[in-house]
Amino acid sequence: MNIEEFFELSTGKWFAHRTSHVVAAKQMQEAKSEIIFEKIPATNPEITRICESCKINANSQIIAVKVNWNDTTKLNQKNTGSVILALVADASNANEGKLFRQVSNTEKPLTGYYKLGADESLTLVIESENTTSEEKLWFASDNLRMRVSSITHSGILNTSSFTTEIRMGVSPAKTSEAANSTSN
Repeated sequence: MNIEEFFELSTGKWFAHRTSHVVAAKQMQEAKSEIIFEKIPATNPEITRICESCKINANSQIIAVKVNWNDTTKLNQKNTGSVILALVADASNANEGKLFRQVSNTEKPLTGYYKLGADESLTLVIESENTTSEEKLWFASDNLRMRVSSITHSGILNTSSFTTEIRMGVSPAKTSEAANSTSN
């Protein structure tokens, strides 16, 4: 699997169940949410703004995604949000490169790097001042994705989490296969 295939397989609506451990507070937290993961073209105005802000060459190989979430944990108090990720591939290897993460249009994107390993797991790392966020994602099957993440501050682990994500519907690959088999 290459990085484009990873994101193509990620496209869709997911049910996520996350368990987090806040180390300093010695607390466990649980959250359930719906996530919509969509690829967006490099010509999207939000991606164009990120490229301009971060001085990304317009001819770079860019993969862009928008992730929307809707926290369904608390009754009648929904927490929603979105994030845009722009991945700019290294010239010699598209499965690794720079990562730009933007939560809102008013802030400068956070920067880091990504790497899709030989084991087909994707690692995303963002570093800012004294904080490092690392996330690793992989597929157990087309419709089941796993995620582990950690946040360290000044080199000390602050939060760690494990998330399972179950696709709500059929994977894009399965939808294409079904369409092809009915047309033949």
